[in-house]
Amino acid sequence: MCVAALSATFLAAPLPAYSFELFGIHLFGKKKAETAEDMTIGEPQNYQVEFSLSGENEDLESVLKAASNLWSDREEPASGAAGLIAKARADYRRLLAALYGEGHYGGTISIRIDGREAADLPPDASVATVANVNVRVDPGPTFIFRNAEIVNQAPATDNKRDVVADPRDEGYASGETARSATILQAERLAVEAWRQQGHAKAIIANRRVEAAHDADVIDATLTVDPGRKAFYGPVTVQGAERIDPQWLAWMTGIREGEEYDPDDLKRASTRIARLDLFSAARFHEADELGPGGLLPITYIVQERKARRFGVGGTWSSIDGLGVEAFWLHRNLFGRAERLRIEGKVGGIGETLKPDEFTYRVGATFVKPGVLTPDTDFSASIFGDREVLEAYTRTAITGTAGFSHIFNEELSGKIFATAAQSRYDDDEFGRRDFTTFGLQGTLTYDSRDNPADATEGVFLEANLTPFYEFQYGNPGVKAVAEARAYYGFGKDDRFVLAGRVKIGSLVGPSVAELPPDLLFFAGGGGSVRGYAYRNIGVTTPAGNVIGGRSLGEASIEARMRVTDSIGVVGFADIGYVGADTIPDFSEDVRIGVGAGLRYLTGLGPIRLDVAVPLDRRVDDPSVAVYVGIGQAF
Repeated sequence: MCVAALSATFLAAPLPAYSFELFGIHLFGKKKAETAEDMTIGEPQNYQVEFSLSGENEDLESVLKAASNLWSDREEPASGAAGLIAKARADYRRLLAALYGEGHYGGTISIRIDGREAADLPPDASVATVANVNVRVDPGPTFIFRNAEIVNQAPATDNKRDVVADPRDEGYASGETARSATILQAERLAVEAWRQQGHAKAIIANRRVEAAHDADVIDATLTVDPGRKAFYGPVTVQGAERIDPQWLAWMTGIREGEEYDPDDLKRASTRIARLDLFSAARFHEADELGPGGLLPITYIVQERKARRFGVGGTWSSIDGLGVEAFWLHRNLFGRAERLRIEGKVGGIGETLKPDEFTYRVGATFVKPGVLTPDTDFSASIFGDREVLEAYTRTAITGTAGFSHIFNEELSGKIFATAAQSRYDDDEFGRRDFTTFGLQGTLTYDSRDNPADATEGVFLEANLTPFYEFQYGNPGVKAVAEARAYYGFGKDDRFVLAGRVKIGSLVGPSVAELPPDLLFFAGGGGSVRGYAYRNIGVTTPAGNVIGGRSLGEASIEARMRVTDSIGVVGFADIGYVGADTIPDFSEDVRIGVGAGLRYLTGLGPIRLDVAVPLDRRVDDPSVAVYVGIGQAF
C-alpha cells in the first residue's frame, strides 16, 4: 500500500511549552523515546535506493531527499533487515512532513523494499542481500491559503524595540503557499508580539487548520490568549558557588516591578556572558504570574573554574615568531573581578639575539558592574621593550579608566594614561619622555560576526589629549577608522570588505614627541607587504621616523569556495605625512596580494601573501602573514 497526505482539521487546546508537533513534525522540546524498531541492531544490511518524484521540481526533490534517511544514509548499511524496514517506515513520516512543509497536502508516498511496500512488511521480514529500495513521491497540488487569520493579534506599537514582523509579511496571507512552517512562524510571531508588549504568558489558545482538497486551499485560524500584563518579580540565582548571588542578580539589570520585556532577558544574558564566568547559564520564568502580575525570575548558572592558564603564538615572515602566555583569575573577590598576568616575546627568528627581541610583561585588573551593570573599571601596568626598524623603546606604562556599553552596537571608553619611556633611534639618538594623557574612544559596531563579517559597519573615533613633561609640551592626537562589509550570493558566499583610517596629531616638533605617539604604517594590520611600522617620514639622513598625519585604506574581495575553504584578493594603501594635515600627493605606498582562509567555528585561520609595489629599504620583496580572523 502507499501512505497518502490526507485532508485534516487541526483543533488544539493550549500546548505545553516544552513540546510541540504540527502535522507530525517535531519542532522543539523532548522527543518521545525511540521505539524498539528504531533501536534494532543486526547484521549490516546493504541496500541501493532509487528516488523518484512525479513531475519536474528540482527544488522540491532536493527538500525530500534531504528529509529521507534512506537517501542520506545510502552509502552506509542499515542495522539488519529490521533496521532497514524501520528506517523506511520512519521515512513515511519524514517525507510527509517535508511535503507539508512545502505546501503539498494531497501527495502520496510509496516506499518499496524488493517490490513490497515497507508499511506492510513485518519487522522480521527477509530481504535480499543487497535490497532494492524504491521511493516514489507524487507531491500532488500546491495548496494556498484561502483564509489566514489571527484572532486577538497584538496592537501596533510605537516603540521600535517592541516591533515584531507581521505574519502576513512572512507568507501567512490569502493567496500565499500554505506551508506548515509558515503557520508555525505565524504562531511564534503572534505570541512574540504580545510578549514584547509585556504579556509574558501569551499562548496560542486555539489553532484550526483545515485542508479543502476539492479546491486545494487551506483555511487557518490562530487564536491568541495574551494573558495578563507581567511585571518582574524578584530575581533569584541558583548554582552560585564562588560568585556573590545578590550581586549577580543586580548585574542582570532586571528590576522588580518593571514591565516585562523579553529583550531585557536577552541583554542580561549577553552582559553576563561577557563576564566569562559560567559554562552554562539560563533564565527560568515562573510558570504563573503572582499577585499584581509579578513574574518571579530564576537565573540558573554553572560556574567555570576560576583560574586559567594559556599560551599562544603568532608568526609572519616579517615580524618573525612571537610566543605569549597568561595566567587569569576570573573571580578574584567574588564579583567577577578579573586579574590577568601576561608575558610576550616577539621577533624570534628575525634575529636570534635576545637583546633584539621584543618583550612585554604586565598585569590587567578589571572590575565589572561599577555604577551600572554595563560599566567596567580597569587598570593595567606594563613593561615593554620594542625593537623596531624605526626605534627601540623601553617603557613602563600605566592606564586606569572606565568602559561603558550603551547598547548592543555602541560603546565608549575613557582612560587616563601615564608612561615613562626611553627611545633610541638613528635620527635623534637617546631621548627620555614622561607623558600623561586622557584617552576617549567611541565605537559603533553593527557587524554580524567581528571575526568574519558579511554585513554591517564598524566605526571608531579616538581622541587623546596629552602633556609631555620632559620638554614641557601639550598635544592632541585624533584617530578615526571605518570598516564596511557587503555580502552577496547564496549564503553570502561573496563578500566585499573595505577599511579607511585617518589620523592627525597637533603638537610640538617630532623631535620633542615620543615616537609611539607619532604615526607609522606597514605590517599585517596596516599595509601588508611592507615591514611593520616601516612606512613613515623619510628624513634627509635617510632615516624613517613617525609622522603627524596618517591615511590608510584597504579593500578585500572574499569568496567562500567550500564550506571550509575561502580565498581572498586584497589591496592596501597607506600614507604617513610630516604635517598635521595629510597631503596625499606623494609617497603613497600600495601593497597587493592574495590569501587563503580555513573557516572554523572560532573564525577563519588566515594565510596572506603580499607584495609591496613601492618597496624601500628594509621592506621585504614578499611578505607572508598567518593569524586567526579576517585581516579586518
